[in-house]
Amino acid sequence: MPNTFLAFLPILAPILLICIASIANLPALPFGESGLYAAIIFLGTPVIALAVGLIAALFLLRGKGKLEMFGERVNEGIRISAPILLITASGAAFGAILAASDLTDFLGTTLSTLCLGLAVPFLISAALKTAQGSSTVAMVTTSVLLLPLLPALGLDSDLGKVLSMLAIGAGAMVVSHANDSFFWVVSQLSRIPVATAYRTLTPATAIQGVAGFAAVWVIGLIVL
Repeated sequence: MPNTFLAFLPILAPILLICIASIANLPALPFGESGLYAAIIFLGTPVIALAVGLIAALFLLRGKGKLEMFGERVNEGIRISAPILLITASGAAFGAILAASDLTDFLGTTLSTLCLGLAVPFLISAALKTAQGSSTVAMVTTSVLLLPLLPALGLDSDLGKVLSMLAIGAGAMVVSHANDSFFWVVSQLSRIPVATAYRTLTPATAIQGVAGFAAVWVIGLIVL
């Protein structure tokens, strides 16, 4: 068995690198703008940071047959991650199609006249999340669609923008099902049958999204 430091290093190294890079990007620039700053930003890039964690994980291979063991781990990782990557990429492509369509004009002429306030960003984000599966795509696409609608919705103030983003985040939780990579990560890695995941994970994500929006809506009643 490896020692504790080597066991946790593949997980802690990427997290620490990303956190240090975030600190380096603060407006105060605590590390300045020298070569050290550039090195920290480079190592803190998520892909690079994860690559460092992967390299650290190689030191966990012990004994004879390291190459064979490495090949087995790579094959297992590809087998598990490939379907998730394909599903995520498909969802992102669908989100790009939605963003390039006339959906912006449609939403602008319909939802802005309903006086739904904070419910608009929540409903748009929830609809996109449920349709194409990716929370990231839902949040980014909804943000693009919502920006021209903020004045008509009365949410163009600083607090309105903050609450709109919180509502978008809540909507991006609703709901996780077969087109969401998170659904498959939870069900496959936890070895939960798909039917069980539909009965437990999907309703749970719906509840957490609605509960999150309810909290944002209550805050909006107080501060707006």
